[in-house]
Amino acid sequence: MSKKIKVLSLFDGISCGRVALERAGFEIEKYYASEIDKFAKIIAQKNYPDTIQVGDITKLKGEDYDVDLVMGGSPCQGFSFAGKQLNFDDPRSALFFEFVRLLKEIKPKYFLLENVRMKQEHQDVISEHLGVKPIMINSSLVSAQNRYRLYWTNIPNIEQPNDKEINLKSLLQNEEEVDEKYYLTENNIKTINRNFGSKGKIIDLEEDFSLIEKMNYPSRIKQKLQCIKCPTLTAAMGTGGGNVPVITIKEATKKGFVEIKDGECFDNTFPNSETRRGRKMDKKSNCLTAANYDYLLFKNERIRKLTEIECERLQTLPDRYTEDISMTQRYKALGNGWTVDVVAHILTNM
Repeated sequence: MSKKIKVLSLFDGISCGRVALERAGFEIEKYYASEIDKFAKIIAQKNYPDTIQVGDITKLKGEDYDVDLVMGGSPCQGFSFAGKQLNFDDPRSALFFEFVRLLKEIKPKYFLLENVRMKQEHQDVISEHLGVKPIMINSSLVSAQNRYRLYWTNIPNIEQPNDKEINLKSLLQNEEEVDEKYYLTENNIKTINRNFGSKGKIIDLEEDFSLIEKMNYPSRIKQKLQCIKCPTLTAAMGTGGGNVPVITIKEATKKGFVEIKDGECFDNTFPNSETRRGRKMDKKSNCLTAANYDYLLFKNERIRKLTEIECERLQTLPDRYTEDISMTQRYKALGNGWTVDVVAHILTNM
């Protein structure tokens, strides 16, 4: 039997929270969404036309909302270890205090706040204002994405979700379903080659055998490279032997590169970084973000981007949930979104 609920979703984005509520068995009586990004609102309204958009959080008055749940993921740019860590001095992260203000004014039965991993001292500030400590959950337990997030909530008895053991390869689309626009062109490959520098390249051996001697590879790998002639992008045999096409990607490890074999995914963000590690995405993808979504698949001696549908699946959203906006805006919206099944797991305990 479904349970009716009234909700105010702050920093609502594409309404991942509403998908989670429905997945947790709730019937939405009223859903107020505070969001200012026009593309995110297009997606929310496409999927849920009855959503009541209320605009900028700073303009909201608690007296206008009689709801059971206030939830949101306040902007995280000032907290993220990947950012400049300006913390509460960053006006985007300072919006957290608007969340606190509305909690005090509305006094809902339940609240839920999501944010990124951050320094303990900043966790403590948030915990002091909300009166609870966070639970950290990695989305990898319920999806094919490594995504560590902190959740502050007064919903009781929250435990780690069971591991569904979802593998990244299991959610990839069949190649015949993928449009040609997702595949890298020859110019794309040349750009990657330039960015990766001397320790890792996608090499076209048909064009340039001289590159091999300039590469920072052990001699045994150079010998194997010189024995292969490949008319496509790929360049090498695996270090374990066998005529297996691989590409080699620079990363900041002692080895200096990682091999990507047919059917494997890799992270191509910040290709000229001297500190980047963990480029190979084996059983799980790296964390989707709004700014960097250059995740690639090497398949049948070609390279393509992960599609929006595949990224929707990483966030456990329905296929084509983010249709009707541009490709760039879809990737951005998904990077800003929640992993639905993690949030559903939490909300189930209400």
